[in-house]
Amino acid sequence: MISTRWLQKRKPHWTKLEELLNLTDRQGLKTLSRHDLQELSLLYRQAAADLAAIREDPGSVHFARYLNQLLARAHNTIYSGQHASPRGLLSFFWIDYPQIFRRNLNVCALATAIFVIGAFVGAALTYQNPDFKVKFLGPQMVETIDQHKMWTHSIVAIKPLASSSIMTNNIGVGFTTFALGVTGGIGTIYMMLFNGMLMGVIGVACGLAGMSLDLWSFVAPHGVLELPAIFIAGGAGFRVAQGLLFPGVLPRRESLARAGAEAVRLVVGTIPVLIVAGTVEAFVSPTNLAVSLKLSVAAALFTLFSLYLFRPVRAEVRV
Repeated sequence: MISTRWLQKRKPHWTKLEELLNLTDRQGLKTLSRHDLQELSLLYRQAAADLAAIREDPGSVHFARYLNQLLARAHNTIYSGQHASPRGLLSFFWIDYPQIFRRNLNVCALATAIFVIGAFVGAALTYQNPDFKVKFLGPQMVETIDQHKMWTHSIVAIKPLASSSIMTNNIGVGFTTFALGVTGGIGTIYMMLFNGMLMGVIGVACGLAGMSLDLWSFVAPHGVLELPAIFIAGGAGFRVAQGLLFPGVLPRRESLARAGAEAVRLVVGTIPVLIVAGTVEAFVSPTNLAVSLKLSVAAALFTLFSLYLFRPVRAEVRV
């Protein structure tokens, strides 16, 4: 049972949160000082924890209702959308996104690990039973590989159209992987395992046909961007699943809303990466450029992308 003393101790914090929200309603969030922004964020989290405690006391229904409304206002204020502008987009990708990625590095690493497991499983099954590749890839693609031909030569003749199609497909895969997080992560696990197995099966199938160099010189230039983007999309899906399955002290709906907002920002940041990857896949990967040049392009792109994601970013207030 919630004591009167505990309520009296917590009420000033709720009042302060309400005052800050009233101020932002009148003058906007940008008018708050650095200290006020930090306090707003802290009071919001404390009020969420207070609400979780109050809900355990049937006699405090009116306080629970008040905090519900207060938290709804605070959430709308803190996570309200801002008008897009070139400067805002530049700030998001240059400053915010590397921080968002690093905050969610654990779920992105989980997605990567599942993909790698799928690749090992696919490679092992194909190596142990070469007929498995027919069931997984289909007879037409296997026949092309057995004839020591790459299935990518047709891309060269229709580069602009192929580039657009590749971008659309990759972005679709990324967003599907993210959206399936609402299944508690089961759908995201399936997508990561399937794509990993696909890579493993193709890798061994081409290896058995003596086409490893052809395959990896094709995959490397765009794959160093495309695969990490898919891993990040998988991480976004797991972030949604995390909010759904492990709400902590927050109500499940609130936890899912907060996790979803973070996950959306995480997956949106992969769109430019997949656009660049699609362009490279159409205009560089399938061409007759020297293998050493293709691998150099891959190394340069991977280095630049890694430096971008892990570069130090100046500390900024985040509410």
